[in-house]
Amino acid sequence: MISFNYESDFILEQEPVYSSWIENIILSENKTLGEISYIFCDDAYLHNINMQYLNHDTLTDIISFDYTEGDIISGDIFISIERVKDNAIDFNVSFEEELKRVLAHGILHYCGYKDKTDTNVALMRAKEEEKIKLFHVEL
Repeated sequence: MISFNYESDFILEQEPVYSSWIENIILSENKTLGEISYIFCDDAYLHNINMQYLNHDTLTDIISFDYTEGDIISGDIFISIERVKDNAIDFNVSFEEELKRVLAHGILHYCGYKDKTDTNVALMRAKEEEKIKLFHVEL
């Protein structure tokens, strides 16, 4: 099950479309959906989590807590909407594209992808792009 929770004014439009897409990302990696909670928040909220749980005094766009067991993907993914907006400007992409990148990024971590080395970062970015292309809105 995928749930979307809000600790800011942001509301994700078309939650069922995003849920279906996220589940397809998991299935495309030969994994099974467990319990995924997305929590949308602001910089201050996520900074507090970063300090409290990771002892990092920095702003970030995403923090994920992985509860995956075997091939069953589960976890809590906190996303700062302020960081996503700023990153979209910095990377010259739409807010929607950057949001999809971050949504996929958390799931890819749970699937075993890392981003601590240059090689791992390149693979993570390629996987993010691959998964963004799976997103479809039926009109």
